Amino acid sequence: MSKFITGTNRNQLPLFASSIDDAIAQDNQVRLIDLFVDSLKLADFGFDFQFVENGRPAYHPSDLLKLFIYGYLNRMRSSRTLEKESGRNIELMWLMKGLAPDHNTIANFRKDNPKAIARVFRATVKLAAHFELIGGSLVAGDSTKLRAQNSKKNNFNPGKIERHIAYIDARLEEYNAALAKEDGDEGEKETIAKKVKKHTVQKQKYIEYQKTIDTTGVTQISTSDPDSRQIMTRNNISEVAYTVQTTVDALHNIPIDFKVTNENDSKAMGGMLRRSKTILGHNDFTAIYDKGYHTGSEFDYANRLGVDVLVAIPGVSAHAPDLAFDVEHFKYNKETDTYICPANEILSSNGNWYNKTNGKSITKMKHYKTNACLSCNLFTKCTKNKKGRLIERSQYADLIYENKVRIENNYQIYRRRQAIVEHPYGVIKRQWDFYYIMTKKTIKHASADVGLIFTAYNLKRIFNLIDQNELKQYLKTVALFFVVIKPLFKAFYGSFIVLPIQFLFYKKKLIVI
Repeated sequence: MSKFITGTNRNQLPLFASSIDDAIAQDNQVRLIDLFVDSLKLADFGFDFQFVENGRPAYHPSDLLKLFIYGYLNRMRSSRTLEKESGRNIELMWLMKGLAPDHNTIANFRKDNPKAIARVFRATVKLAAHFELIGGSLVAGDSTKLRAQNSKKNNFNPGKIERHIAYIDARLEEYNAALAKEDGDEGEKETIAKKVKKHTVQKQKYIEYQKTIDTTGVTQISTSDPDSRQIMTRNNISEVAYTVQTTVDALHNIPIDFKVTNENDSKAMGGMLRRSKTILGHNDFTAIYDKGYHTGSEFDYANRLGVDVLVAIPGVSAHAPDLAFDVEHFKYNKETDTYICPANEILSSNGNWYNKTNGKSITKMKHYKTNACLSCNLFTKCTKNKKGRLIERSQYADLIYENKVRIENNYQIYRRRQAIVEHPYGVIKRQWDFYYIMTKKTIKHASADVGLIFTAYNLKRIFNLIDQNELKQYLKTVALFFVVIKPLFKAFYGSFIVLPIQFLFYKKKLIVI
C-alpha cells in the first residue's frame, strides 16, 4: 500500500462528464473579469467594430480586452506569453471560450486602441465611484518613471552628438595619415579605405541628428522609441523613459487619472488638476504634491481653477554668505511694496517688471534694492554682489506665500502624500515588476500599456474591497441593461427616458468622465 498521495490515471476516462466551467471556482477572479468587460458597451469606447466581410473573421474586442486584463492582473504583458497561456491556462481557456489568438493579433489590439483603453480605465473609476470607494475630497499627485524600449546608446542630445563627431574626426585624421604613409600594400589600403567609408557614413548620420535638433526644437533624439527621453530617475541615475503623471484619491488609494508624458513635473500640476476637476465634477477638493511641482505659473493655474493645493516647499537654491541673511529673513510689506532686511534697511523697487527666462517659460519679476548696502557693516555677510543685495519677487509671489501658509496650517494632511500616491507605484513596480513600458514607438502606444496597468490595478482594488456577490450582481445588472433593456427603451421611448435609467447605476456618487 502506497504511503503517498497518488494522482489519477491520465488515460482513464471520467465516470461523469464535466465541463470546463466546473473546473473554475465560483469565487475565481476570472469570473469578475468576464462580468466587468461584459458590462461595458465597447462600441461607445472607440474599439473598432467595422470589419470586412471577406477573409478570416476578426476576434471580438471584448475577448481580447478580457485576455489583456487577465494578463496584466497576473503579471503577464507579453503578447507571446499571452498567446502561449491561451492554449494551456485553464482559466484563460474558460475566459476566452477556447479562443487562442496569435501574438500579432494580441499586440496589435493593444497598440491600435490607446484611447479606447483609456476609457476602460475611466470605467473602473466609475465603478469605484458607484461603490463609494472615491472620497473626492483629498487627492495626491505625483509621477513615476517607466523605462522605455530604447537604450541609452540609442539616445542622442547635442553634447553626445558633438562628442561622437569629434571622435570620428580624430579617427578619420588617423586613417588619412596612415593612408599617406602606406607605400604599396594594396590590402592594407583597402582595409583603411573601408574604415574611412564606415566612419564617414556614421558622421553623416550624427550630422543629420544635429540638423533635426536644430530645426525642430527637440532636445533629444531616441532612435528606437522616438517620443522617449533620457530622464533623471533617482540619485543622479538617468534612464531613457516616460514620465507617468497620476492623480490618486486618498480614500482607498485608487488612481482616478493618469497621463503619459516625456517631460518633467514642473509644468504638470495645472493640467492634472483641471482633469481632476472634470472627473470629480467639482473643485471642492485638496490636492497634495511634492516640491517638484512648486512652480509659480502652476499655482496661478490652480488658483484660477479654485482648487486648494499643498505643494512642498523646495530648499533655497542660493544662500547668502551668512544663512541669517537668506531671502526668507527679508520681510515684505505689501502696502508699501518694499522689503525690510535683517539690518532694518528698506529695499524698494522702481515698479518695473523684468522677464526672467527659465527654459521655455518666462516669469515677470520685480527687483528690490537699497543704496544703504555699500555702507552697511553686514555687507559681507549678506551678499557677494559688489553692487549690493538684490531681491527678486515674481508675479506669483502672493500665491507661493499662500501655499506656504497652507502647508504650515495643514502639515499633517500633507504628510499623507506618500502613503496615498506611492501605494499604486509600490504595487505596480515592486509587486508586479512593471517598471518599464512594454510597447515600442510613440507615446500613444506607451499610453495603451499604462492604461492597461492602471485598469488592472483599479480592478484589483475593487475586487478586494467589494463583496464579490454584490459586485457580480451589479455587473450582471449593468450588462443586462446595455444588452437588452436600453435598446428596447430607446426603440419605444427615445433617449429622454434612457438617460435617467442609466443614472440609476451611478446614483451613489456621480463622477463625470
